[in-house]
Amino acid sequence: MSLQSLSFQVLAQSGQDNTTMDPIVVTATLGPKTVGESLSSVTVIEEEEIRRQQPKEFREVIESQPGVSVVGNGSYGKQTSVFLRGNASDASILLVDGIRIRSATVGGPAWQYLPPQLVNRVEIVRGSRSSLYGADAVGGVVQAFTTPTRQGTQGWVEAGAGNFDSQQYGAGVSSVEGGSRVNVGVNHFQTDGAPVVRGGDDKGYDNTSGVASASHEFSNGVRAGFTFLGAEGRTEYEGGEEDFRFQTAGVNLEVPVTSHWRAAVQFSDARDELEDFSSFPGRFNTQTQSSRLENWLTYGTHEFVLGAEQQVDRVESTTAYDESSRDNTAVFGQALFNFGALDTHLSLRNDDNEAYGNQTTWGAGVGYEFDRHHRVRTSVGTSFKAPSFNDLYFPGFGNPDLEPEEATSYEVGFEGRYVSWFWDVALFHTYVEDLSLPTQDAAGSVPEARLRGVELSAGWQSDGWSLKAAATVGDYENKEDNQQLIRRAENTVRVDLDKELGQWVLGTTVRGESYRYDGVFNPSTFQVDRKRLAGFGVWDLRASRTLAPGWLASLTLDNVLDREYSTAANSPTANFISAGRTVFLSVRYDFVR
Repeated sequence: MSLQSLSFQVLAQSGQDNTTMDPIVVTATLGPKTVGESLSSVTVIEEEEIRRQQPKEFREVIESQPGVSVVGNGSYGKQTSVFLRGNASDASILLVDGIRIRSATVGGPAWQYLPPQLVNRVEIVRGSRSSLYGADAVGGVVQAFTTPTRQGTQGWVEAGAGNFDSQQYGAGVSSVEGGSRVNVGVNHFQTDGAPVVRGGDDKGYDNTSGVASASHEFSNGVRAGFTFLGAEGRTEYEGGEEDFRFQTAGVNLEVPVTSHWRAAVQFSDARDELEDFSSFPGRFNTQTQSSRLENWLTYGTHEFVLGAEQQVDRVESTTAYDESSRDNTAVFGQALFNFGALDTHLSLRNDDNEAYGNQTTWGAGVGYEFDRHHRVRTSVGTSFKAPSFNDLYFPGFGNPDLEPEEATSYEVGFEGRYVSWFWDVALFHTYVEDLSLPTQDAAGSVPEARLRGVELSAGWQSDGWSLKAAATVGDYENKEDNQQLIRRAENTVRVDLDKELGQWVLGTTVRGESYRYDGVFNPSTFQVDRKRLAGFGVWDLRASRTLAPGWLASLTLDNVLDREYSTAANSPTANFISAGRTVFLSVRYDFVR
C-alpha cells in the first residue's frame, strides 16, 4: 500500500488504546507495524505533543531527539541542517505524507520551510533505509503527516503573537466519516526576526502555507486519494534575502486484487524553488516527479512487497548547469517473516540513475520477543547518498565523474514497553566511504568516516503526567586523522515533561548539545579552518488553559534564561547566534460537529 493512504490507517490506529506504549508506524517498513515489530529505532511525535510545544519552526519538533542534531544559521526560517546519527544533512530523507521533497541542486531538503502548525504527526526512523527508499536514506527518514487524526467533523481557528513582532494565524477543517476523509488547513506566520550574528540587524521571515487531502474507500475496497502541502514566503539572512516555495502534491490508488494481494500506485510532484536577492543573485528551481507501484502480498503471518519506482529530477536556474535533468528507475522488494516470537525483515533495491549508474542496496533485521513487553533487535544494511546537481554540474566546480557516497550500518537494540511507560537502548555503527564535506578539506570529502554511538530513550504517562527523555552519546570521526566531523554535536539530551491540572496543562523542555566543530574559509590563508563552537543548554516553559468549551489559550516561553549561544560559524571571527528568549501567546478555538 502507498505511504500516503497508509498514513490514514496509522493515525486512526495511533489514537486507539493500546495494551502497551507501542504506537503504530509506517515509515520503517512501508506498512503499519508497531514500533517494536518494525525492528527499527523509531521516535514518534504525536499531535498532542506538537500542539503543546507550539513550535514556530519544524526544527523545534525534532531537535535533540534520539540521534538527531540540528544546526541553523540563526533563527526563524534560516538555512537548517539535520544530522541523523552523524550522517550528512543531505544523507537523510524528508517525506511529507509519503512524498519525498528535497532540492536537487544542493541535495538536501529545506527543513526550515516545512510549517509545523499543519503537521499532525512525525516519525523519525534512524538507520540505513536505502533498500526501501533509495538514494540518501543513509542516516534515516523523517516523515511528517498532515492527514486528520480524529473521527467526525471538526475544525479550528487560531491566532497568536509574540516578541520580535511575531504573528501567527491559522484555520482548518477535517472530516472522517466512514470511508471518506477530508482535510483542509491554512496558516500564516511572520516575524521581524532577531539578529543572526552579534551586533547585526533583525532578519525577518514570513511563511504562508496550506494543506489539503481527501480519500475515499469504495464498497469494493478500492481506495483513491490525493494530498497537497504548499508553503511560500520570504526570509532575510546575513547578506541578502530570498523568496521560497516548498510544495508536495500527489494522487494515489489502491486496489484489492485478491484477498491476499493488494496493489497501490502513487504519482507525486515535489518542488523546491528559491530566488536569491544578494550580491550574487540567482534562481534555483527544482522539481521531482515520481511514480511508484507497490504490490502487497500476504501468506499467513508473512508479508511481501514487490515494487518499482520512476523518478525524474529537473532543474531550472539562472546558473547554466551542464545538465538540467536526470532520471532514476528502481525496483525493490521486501519480505517480513513472522515465526511467533521471532521476526525477520529482508529488503533489496536496485537504482539505475542516468547520472551515476547502478546502485544495489540491501537490508536485513531480526527481532526476538522474550515476552509481550521485552524485545531485542539487530539489523545490518547498506545505503548510498547520490551526488547533487551542484556536486556534478555546477559550472567551474562540479565533477560529473563523482561516485555516490556508500555506507554500511549495523545496529543492536533492546526495548521494554508496558502499559504506561517504555524504554529503548540502541547501539549503532556506520562506516561511510567518501563522506561529502565540502568544507572539510581540499578534496571535498572524507575517504572513510566512522559513526558510532548509543541512543537512550524512555517515556511515561500516568495521572495526567507525561514524560519523555532522550540522550545520544556519539563518536563521529574521520578515520584518517581521528578528528571529529564538522557541524555535528556528538552528544545530545532532551527531556519533555507535562502535567494536566484541571483546566491547566503545564510543561517544560530541557535540552542540550555538546560542542561541535565547524569549517570556515580563512581569506588570509585561503584554507578551511576548523572552528570549535561551545555546547549549550536551553530551558523552555509552556502553559495552556481551557477558557471555555473549545477555547484554549497557550503561552510559551523559550530559552527562559535568555542564553545567547552559537548555532554555526559564519566567519573566522563571527558566529551565527540564537534568538534569545522568545515569548508567544495564542488562542485557539476547536469545534466538533
